Amino acid sequence: MAQHIYFLGIGGTLMGSLAQLATQMGYQVSGSDQAIYPPMSDQLDDAGIVVHEGFDAKQLEPAPDLIVIGNAGLPRGNPAVEYILDQGLAYTSGAAWLGDTVLRNRWVLAVAGTHGKTTTASMLTWILDQAGLQPGYLIGGVPNNLALSARLGDSSFFVVEADEYDTSYFDRRSKFVHYRPRTLVLNNLEFDHADIFDDIQAIQTQFHQLLRTVPSSGLILAPSSDDNMNEVLAMGCWSQLARIGDEVPKKTFDADNGDLWSAANTSADGTGFDIVLNGKSHGRIAWSLLGRHNQQNALNALAAARHVGVPIDQGVIALNKFEGVKRRLELLFENDYFALYDDFAHHPTAIRSTLEGLRKSVGGDNILAVIEPRTHTMSLGTLRHELKTCCAAADRVFWFRAENIKWDLSEVQQNSIVPATMFDKHDRLIKGLLQENSAANTQKNKKTHVVIMSNGAFGGIYKDLVAQLA
Repeated sequence: MAQHIYFLGIGGTLMGSLAQLATQMGYQVSGSDQAIYPPMSDQLDDAGIVVHEGFDAKQLEPAPDLIVIGNAGLPRGNPAVEYILDQGLAYTSGAAWLGDTVLRNRWVLAVAGTHGKTTTASMLTWILDQAGLQPGYLIGGVPNNLALSARLGDSSFFVVEADEYDTSYFDRRSKFVHYRPRTLVLNNLEFDHADIFDDIQAIQTQFHQLLRTVPSSGLILAPSSDDNMNEVLAMGCWSQLARIGDEVPKKTFDADNGDLWSAANTSADGTGFDIVLNGKSHGRIAWSLLGRHNQQNALNALAAARHVGVPIDQGVIALNKFEGVKRRLELLFENDYFALYDDFAHHPTAIRSTLEGLRKSVGGDNILAVIEPRTHTMSLGTLRHELKTCCAAADRVFWFRAENIKWDLSEVQQNSIVPATMFDKHDRLIKGLLQENSAANTQKNKKTHVVIMSNGAFGGIYKDLVAQLA
């Protein structure tokens, strides 16, 4: 009989994806979580994985062969965690299980950074897939070009979204130190995760631990003009290094002598641009993705794919067929005068980038940003001052104050550089958005674009709102 692995916290993007990989490897798989939402709930159901709701210790009887413990909502004091420790059951963390069981002896291509991990990892996987390399992958989202968020694959290559959040209650290192990549993409680095990191220096220390795991024959891709990332590289870099950006970085360490990737001849809305390597053009991207941040994601994906042997022109052909990732400015509803989008942006920089990209695309149309600052960093108010200005590209903003907010969100509303309204009830927010739809119907020559931004389920307002709009 197959070994039984139980995933505690199976509803998370990492844990749910690991459960799918374990099923593909032939293990008997089950798990539990406090609450599980689509699309992960749908993927687990499709994989035939038994999922329990809540953390009742009785679910662990008879004892599984191994319990994989997630890091979200599973501290000491959790009844299942306490039962595991009291009974002396075998357990490990999700990141450690991935590194030891799935990634060992494979060529790991890891995508790390504050922003863009999911999109870049999806692009990279798609390029390798189209090149016939049949990669394995684990992505913290649902790419539109791929059927699942995780796949074991049929080659030595494995693409993984490498998160800097801590591993588990018993392992406070960042998850990515378990992955040991040979190709490492470093998208960018900003302060985030204020619940576990005191300052940017604490995050930089973890990123430098990641650099220490890359072999000298490996490749690190880093932005050319990111000061925080440059400080990490200056702590020590022992691998090949290539740069992503429009400027040649100042050479501050010996390894800084590799390729320079950049974009040129960019269209106004960012949907078209040339791929340039060391001053020479290598084809043009023309797609529906907006914004400069997606150009950087594309450059990183092409450079990483080239490291494993995919020619640039072949990668460009693949990216021209790339359809994006769910919840990345995903169009949910549209008619002649109103468009509704779902976007995962939750950090001020990501909010700003998304709205600026949309503004360049829609010109003088109306843009309404609807934002739920629900992450641990946002709930603590750590970046509240940036929230006042990150919506500058929108005409107005609706702020939603969730119950976990531990500070007065009205100060952001009052000091916003664009007109702002605050809501604290989902039904009132939906009513307000329906009123916006009605008002948009009366305007001539202008369309209203509403972007809902949250990294959570937002109380299920998407389904309710689309149903009423339709």
